[in-house]
Amino acid sequence: MAIPRRPTCDIVRDAPLGQAIRFISGNILFQYPEEKPDFELPLKYATLLESSPSLSDNNPKQITNKDTPSGTLRNDKYGDMEIQRQDIRKDASGISAVDPKEGRLQGQTEDLESAQLHTSVPQQTNNIVVSVDWYTHDDPANPKNWSGLKKGFVVFILSFYTAAVYSAGPIYAASVSGGLLEHFDISPITASLGLSLFILAYGIGDIVFAPLCEIPAIGRNPVYYLTFLLFWVLSFPTATIDDYSSLLALRFWTGFFGSPALANGGATVSDMFELIYIPYGLSWYVVAAWCGPAFGPLISGYAAMAKGWRWPLWEIVWMSSLVLVVLLTLMPETSPENILLRRARRLRKRMRNPRLQSQSEITQRHKTAAQILTSALIRPLELMFRDPSVFFVNIYTGFFYGVFYTFFEVFPLVFPPFYGFDLGQTGLAFLSCLVGITVALLCYFAYLHWYMLPDNRKGFREQEHRLVPAIVGSVLLPVGLFIFAWTADPDIHWTAPLTGVAIFCIGHFWLMQSMFIYLPFSYPKYAASLFAGNSLWRSITAGASVVFATPLFDSLGVSRGVSLLGGLSVVGILGTVVMYRFGKELRARSKYADS
Repeated sequence: MAIPRRPTCDIVRDAPLGQAIRFISGNILFQYPEEKPDFELPLKYATLLESSPSLSDNNPKQITNKDTPSGTLRNDKYGDMEIQRQDIRKDASGISAVDPKEGRLQGQTEDLESAQLHTSVPQQTNNIVVSVDWYTHDDPANPKNWSGLKKGFVVFILSFYTAAVYSAGPIYAASVSGGLLEHFDISPITASLGLSLFILAYGIGDIVFAPLCEIPAIGRNPVYYLTFLLFWVLSFPTATIDDYSSLLALRFWTGFFGSPALANGGATVSDMFELIYIPYGLSWYVVAAWCGPAFGPLISGYAAMAKGWRWPLWEIVWMSSLVLVVLLTLMPETSPENILLRRARRLRKRMRNPRLQSQSEITQRHKTAAQILTSALIRPLELMFRDPSVFFVNIYTGFFYGVFYTFFEVFPLVFPPFYGFDLGQTGLAFLSCLVGITVALLCYFAYLHWYMLPDNRKGFREQEHRLVPAIVGSVLLPVGLFIFAWTADPDIHWTAPLTGVAIFCIGHFWLMQSMFIYLPFSYPKYAASLFAGNSLWRSITAGASVVFATPLFDSLGVSRGVSLLGGLSVVGILGTVVMYRFGKELRARSKYADS
């Protein structure tokens, strides 16, 4: 059966609004191929269904994977292949045959690019269950087969969503300087809690929402739009409330419900790109995470000067309204497991045969709620405290992430008193972060294009090879901080300290990119838990940094306070070099890592 390429309008069908229209119309509008009158079941599936006994009960949940001496893997092109228990053989799709004892696919493709040249073959276990997969190697339903334009569009939506959530944090800083202190009659340290709690909620939300998006029956999209709907609703009272305690509570919950942009963005990118191209998509997503904190003070500073402290909080409402419309109308589902699960349901309904099941239904049939809860909540902390590499990455990324957020406290202590900047001009100073990130992104893309990709095509090296940019970045962090500390002086032009900020941001970007590529390569089975744990730790550190920054700089002064942070960051150079040199030995001792 020839599967036609999906029309451009299918992106609307796969978005939440399109799915709602399908539900209301009884699946008459925006139909999938399996629902159309001219649909024909691919021959390889029909062969398997006709050659095996049928079930008396049409409830797929009652299908079990009993131990049998052997099973038959069959398809119309390659004939019969006998599978003995404990014997794993690779079929033509490059995927290992089904283990009849476990009832699940095992193994992986030997070559990332040549795997795409093979035809996808349906799997059968114990002559009962037929695993629904992609119909062909270029099946347009597979996010990895989407056009470059469609992938780029989805990355743009994800980046827009991420930037809006990230900007909602530091936008509050302009409100503090724009009259919030006087309105509520509070101290600067108390006022900093509005930003600190928002950042802390990022990490707590990650622990909850990152595992949810990995459940095939849920997928990515419901987690995105349902939580952001709550984010949008809570943004209205945040801009109008007159009780500071309630304002802090609202700031926490908006941060919590905005966290899926930060928790699941990397997973969405990995759904669409082959492994060696993930750094490209991930880079734009990370840049968006930087654009938010940089643009937040920029757009809110002048607003607070002109309209008062509430106006920046209304900007969050306006931005989130636009993001919500885009998410609901144009954001498609990218989780392969969810897409195949829904395909299996459509096939079962069309063919009236419960034996057609997605691989996720087969592998997760015997998982209990306790197992899922343990994996979601305990494993991120277990990985951190029992694996030295993960522990170092979390501590180090948390440190320089926290240092970055101290900028929101130190900039008002430097540029208004030293250089006479007003609130709006202080917001403009954050554009130095964008300058640094732009330089970092261009250099990183050049590194990928002219070195890393050609090198990967020759064969993957040890994972530690990907830490080379991190070593350079670890050196740039203290360099940038020391430049800022020693040049933040009324007698030195303001471009000098901002140059230090830009250099710091270059190092920050290269470190984050390298670490976030290193972790899933080294611990592929626990990627979701790793990112959730890392995000939690970064958020805790950054939230605490916002609170202690003002007392730190008040006590030591800007120059000595920033120099202290620069001196501490020097330790990270040693740690990064140790990981590069001895990471392989450390991974060999870890029960979690793939050596």
